[in-house]
Amino acid sequence: MILGIGIDIIEVARIAASLEKFGHRFGERILSPAEIEYCLAHAHPAPFVAARFAAKEAISKAFGTGIGVQLGWKDMEVSHRESGEPFVILHGKGKSLFESRRAKGLFISISHTQAYAAVVAVLEG
Repeated sequence: MILGIGIDIIEVARIAASLEKFGHRFGERILSPAEIEYCLAHAHPAPFVAARFAAKEAISKAFGTGIGVQLGWKDMEVSHRESGEPFVILHGKGKSLFESRRAKGLFISISHTQAYAAVVAVLEG
């Protein structure tokens, strides 16, 4: 049974501008250390940061909370299996929300180009 679904799309240029303006502070505000390491391993990190930003927005929509008091940026972490398949690691409030909803799975699909990043998230019960 689907408990929630979320989608988000963002312009990579918007994230690139934030990275340029705020530097490492922007990434540290929304990303885990592992996510920062992954994004910075690419010659052009902005599309990868944008994808994680969109993923966290989509996940928060699937939970029905948005990002704020109930679910923060660092309560969600995007990682990848060896196959490249993305998956979500929940921390703190994210893990608590997942358990309180009696969810069984949280799935995401990520797509990005140099211009846009889009993510769909499905919360399964």
